[in-house]
Amino acid sequence: MSNLPQTLGELRRSNQFSEQRVHNRRVKDEMRDNLIARVRTSGPIFPGIVGYDDTVVPQIVNAILSRHNFILLGLRGQAKSRILRALTTLLDPHAPYLRGCEIHDNPYDPICCRCRELLVTNPDDAPISYLTPDDRYVEKLATPDVTIADLIGDIDPIKAAKGGHELGSEYTVHYGLLPRANRGIFAINELPDLAGKIQVGLFNIMQEGDVQIKGYPVRLPLDVALVFSANPEDYTARGKIITPLKDRIGSEIRTHYPATVEEGVAITAQEAWTERNGQQLQVPDFISQVIEQIAFVAREDKRVDKRSGVSQRLPISAMENVISNAERRAIRWGEKLVVPRVGDIYAAMPAMTGKLELEYEGEMKGADNVVREVIRAAVARTYDKYFHGNNSMNQVVQWFDLGGEIQMRDSASAHEMLQKLRGIQGLLDKLSGLGLSGKEPSEVLVSGAEFILEGLYAHKRIGRSEERTFTGGEKQPVRERPRRSDEEADLRDLRRQRRPFN
Repeated sequence: MSNLPQTLGELRRSNQFSEQRVHNRRVKDEMRDNLIARVRTSGPIFPGIVGYDDTVVPQIVNAILSRHNFILLGLRGQAKSRILRALTTLLDPHAPYLRGCEIHDNPYDPICCRCRELLVTNPDDAPISYLTPDDRYVEKLATPDVTIADLIGDIDPIKAAKGGHELGSEYTVHYGLLPRANRGIFAINELPDLAGKIQVGLFNIMQEGDVQIKGYPVRLPLDVALVFSANPEDYTARGKIITPLKDRIGSEIRTHYPATVEEGVAITAQEAWTERNGQQLQVPDFISQVIEQIAFVAREDKRVDKRSGVSQRLPISAMENVISNAERRAIRWGEKLVVPRVGDIYAAMPAMTGKLELEYEGEMKGADNVVREVIRAAVARTYDKYFHGNNSMNQVVQWFDLGGEIQMRDSASAHEMLQKLRGIQGLLDKLSGLGLSGKEPSEVLVSGAEFILEGLYAHKRIGRSEERTFTGGEKQPVRERPRRSDEEADLRDLRRQRRPFN
């Protein structure tokens, strides 16, 4: 920033920060102008936001072009906060303000008394500093204990005593978050959690563009773009957005979960921490798809609370845990390549159970059992994408039906497991259905072969024990005959004694 104007006099003589451009251009106009320039380039509006190009993003574009304050409404894990933070990409790289001003006053049109007096006494030599786009974004998580003083500000009697000012003077004001977001974006997450009387405090800034502090006639015509996020569940569970505030929000935009597995895989690949130090990592496509299908299956499961939703954080956390389990195995056996298996997905259950809000039936079943069944259904769906017909696996199924069995331990080395898998007639030949030639590293071949076995188990063509030992035919639990009462047993014996011999 050394080549930027450092005083107000230099700023006036600069072409980049002319008085007409800076004085009359409010933050919503700035976002609108930069958005129009981005739309003309036909590039992504918000880089890194996946799956919203045809749904959510066009609505946000319309809201910004309309200079609206807007709210993103959606279930947890739908990238609401990420979208709000991405709005800073629509701000100018540098925004000049009068150095030392707490509310980042416009150098051509200051609103605080300190800056106004500064320009009266020494206008051309007034020092100038600059805000980056990130400096102009202020975010507050709404909680029931938030006060008006936190958002708007308060009168500080200590400032009044030290400076010899009256309590009603602007010099005694301790500014809250909203004034400090002047000439920027102010975001409130989980808006319904904000107490109703505090929501009332936002009326003036949204409609009239000013705030009043503590009942004193201190008016601050702020320049702020207000954006919010909320979860529909919060309307009844914890609080609500009061009707007058909803009326003042220009646009209500609904977010959603990924529409396709491919979109979900792309989001998880973008967000999950997969760049591990040390071993080389290779995540097969079928493993990524199974992990993503878990979220899709869970969102449809009747035992999972639909109002709470299944966050996109579930497959992200699961992917990280799956890789960690595979990494632990590779470190133990000195393998150079880390390749996750389906067994690692079951080992990653702790990353899933806490992210599912269960209905009564699910609570009775138990989170672990529900997640196991969801994983099995996810494997079945993914298996069907690669192997449309089950007849091609008859040779493998027959091997198990003739008494063959194999235990797939997620802690066993790839070399050990591959030697056992070679004994299953026709299994490795079926890897071509996964796009594998059979010449890949042993870690990849074991992962593919285990996926096929898990797919056959998911379709109930072979059995599997809790210790992950695959056998012929799915073992059905033996039903015990109902126990008869002592009286019924005595009556039966009596009848037998009276039965004549032939």
